[in-house]
Amino acid sequence: MQISGSRILVTGASSGIGAALAPVLAERGAIVGVVARRADRLADVLAQCTPHSPESRAFAVDLGDLAATRRLAVDAVEAWGGVDILVNNAGIPKRVRFDRLTMPEVEETMRVNFLSPAELTIALLPQMLERKAGMVVNVSSMGGRVAIANESAYNASKFALAGWSEGMRIDLEGTGVEVKLVLPGPIDTEIWDQPGNAPTPFEVEKVSAHDCAVEIADAIEDGGFEYFTPQVFPGGLDAKEMVIGKTQHCDQYLAGMAAFAASLRKD
Repeated sequence: MQISGSRILVTGASSGIGAALAPVLAERGAIVGVVARRADRLADVLAQCTPHSPESRAFAVDLGDLAATRRLAVDAVEAWGGVDILVNNAGIPKRVRFDRLTMPEVEETMRVNFLSPAELTIALLPQMLERKAGMVVNVSSMGGRVAIANESAYNASKFALAGWSEGMRIDLEGTGVEVKLVLPGPIDTEIWDQPGNAPTPFEVEKVSAHDCAVEIADAIEDGGFEYFTPQVFPGGLDAKEMVIGKTQHCDQYLAGMAAFAASLRKD
């Protein structure tokens, strides 16, 4: 897939990675649809896109509402005649220790972070299959490969998105529809400071949302499936090697992380 000339739908585009990605795609010649709940913020992002791509537009949609997500797919296809690339980027944090987690919190996290991308993908896939061309980019998280303390619901939703992406990649071979999985690490966005979430137990050095967005745009035009961004965390930790190490020494990794998390608890 080439970005230039493509019709690209980006969810979670009112802040963070999505807000940084949309103008990057527009500058590279894409027609961009920005999607999120906050219409006022979307207007600001759209204003950065339209000088490069006048056909770009905003869709103010609550992606936690699955019926509204289905309508979004219809609206986007009607607006442009089709969607070439879907970037499932919208997501919410859920930093709550497991013994304090409630089922409504689990359901909300799964609905926004996994079920909504699944809904939108299934709704848009038929027109991609008919054209024998298209791409779905699922923005998961390092928390979708390596469990993070106090984030069981978030981990579950991002692990689900990673597994969903791998299954899609296998099943859609030969159809002309490409699948990519993006695994952001510590990116400087609002996800770190949201109401209803426990404070982060310690500070980490973060990478800018713009740098992450550029890497996602590069991934769209690359030939691979899985992309870690950044590939090397500030401080020198290699993201892929961390995942490999966790897989090879799972018991050791989990015991070490559990002990570290316990040492930071104040109650």
